Amino acid sequence: MRDDRLRLFAFATAEKRSEYLWVLRAFDHARASYVVLLHAADVASVLDRIGGDDPAAALTSAQVAPLLEQLHAWGVLERSYDGTRAVTLAEYRNRHFVYQFGQAGFQAFRAVDDVLTGRGHDVALSRLALADLLADLTELAAANESGDGELVYRKLNRLDATLSDMAERAARFYLALGDLVRTTEITPEVFLTHKDALLSHMREFSSDLARYAPKLTAALARVEATGAERLPALAAAHDERVLLSFEEREADWRQRWRGVEHWFAGMGSAPSESERLREGTMNAIAAVLALLRRLTENRRGGVSRESQLRHLAGWFAAAPSEEAAHGLFGAVFDLGRPRHFSMPHPDADIVPSSRSWWDAPPVEISRTLAETGRTPAAGAPSRVQRNDSAIRRLREVQLDTQRRRADAARSLGAGGVRDRELTEPETEVLLSLIDAALSARVPVAGRVRDETSGTQNGVKLTLRPSTESTVVRTARGRLYLDGLTVDVQ
Repeated sequence: MRDDRLRLFAFATAEKRSEYLWVLRAFDHARASYVVLLHAADVASVLDRIGGDDPAAALTSAQVAPLLEQLHAWGVLERSYDGTRAVTLAEYRNRHFVYQFGQAGFQAFRAVDDVLTGRGHDVALSRLALADLLADLTELAAANESGDGELVYRKLNRLDATLSDMAERAARFYLALGDLVRTTEITPEVFLTHKDALLSHMREFSSDLARYAPKLTAALARVEATGAERLPALAAAHDERVLLSFEEREADWRQRWRGVEHWFAGMGSAPSESERLREGTMNAIAAVLALLRRLTENRRGGVSRESQLRHLAGWFAAAPSEEAAHGLFGAVFDLGRPRHFSMPHPDADIVPSSRSWWDAPPVEISRTLAETGRTPAAGAPSRVQRNDSAIRRLREVQLDTQRRRADAARSLGAGGVRDRELTEPETEVLLSLIDAALSARVPVAGRVRDETSGTQNGVKLTLRPSTESTVVRTARGRLYLDGLTVDVQ
């Protein structure tokens, strides 16, 4: 299934990729005019109008026909039979086909065309959308309170589209701005020409975002006060995606509403996306100001990195000999000498620190020091792997065992061991008390504390020597204590 989807992009790497792209652009142009089905002659007619002087767009209907068949084979276009175009019996037998975009094929074409036609300077932050968001949230609260499901669906759909557009615009803007700051693809003159407009645009967006943030948060609170849990069900009831069940539509809208809440209010201790966007804008303003300061200093001094490299290249070109060029390289880049790591030699008495590394015996160094020049450190401790759920379960089992043991101890102290059969928990308590008493080797008493209360009160067992034997009936059988009497209190 994945390989079939990848075949949709085959037209972008085919031998006649320019011709395929123009054919698909003709379908996209007709789609904008609400024309979906096109014949080969229709495609040629559209290309004649939009192709301009590009030779790849100068195609006849006979040249377009095999391109359409190949695009259909790749799955980009869907094909259907149109018998109304046949005028004669011969034309009817030759079968006329019309073509249209498949859903996945249109997405593949838009992805390729956006990459080819996208411009790096065609980016902006959607500052004006903040007022629309506030109005939509206000109307959404009123629609949810009145139970107007159709209006709830339209407002939620618009909120989702607006936030998606804002996120996409911000991502493109800051990506282009990062390239501007990090690279040298544009000249300083171009940047200095547009710096005022760029800084003004970011400052206005940051100011509007800070001004609208409390209003948007308050509007979101009003929506939640009207019962935000009803929103997904109301929107799903008027959602026209008939191929999805009501439960699937409701789950989808519930997920979208959680995204809206996350954008405005955040989740738990995490900051909201609006706060992240404002922080990113302030950081971008600082980066642009730093770049502006650096360019200004370079212009003021009259020397920039570009001019330095140009002068250095001229010196290399004017070097009288190869030895002079090597000497210039060593003086400029200083890569001919070994790096000094400031490490003492193990045999400091034999090899003084004043001896050159060229003459001194080698010293073993770590890989980190050799590759980075930094002394190796132990680093941060690794994260402790804790299984909190297992620990919690074991603790619950432990507390339950202690409670049952304390109950059994109280029952044993109240009923004693004579004339009755001890239960399994009582038997365990009795055996532990006998073990504690016998381990002392003298007639002493063993004691078990009540672990549940933490007090010193418990049950007391006393073993005394006797001429008779004691028989205790337990859940495990009969326990014979020869020459001992047992007293439990």
